[in-house]
Amino acid sequence: MPTLYIRDVPEAVAETLKARAADRGQSVSAYVNAQLALIASRPSNAEIVDRLRARDRSASISTQAILAEVDPARR
Repeated sequence: MPTLYIRDVPEAVAETLKARAADRGQSVSAYVNAQLALIASRPSNAEIVDRLRARDRSASISTQAILAEVDPARR
């Protein structure tokens, strides 16, 4: 398993991480590892855009149909 070293962490950030880890009964290392796993599990904006572009929209509601429903509410 790789090891990461993070340099120049501001003191306030380090203290916050220590406090949050303590609140959960974890070491700072375990807490930060869990937070990094959460970050890594989220798709990037580019991945989200790619997924949206790849969606089949052939069965979607048309723009005209949406506007026809919304327009009366605007009056």
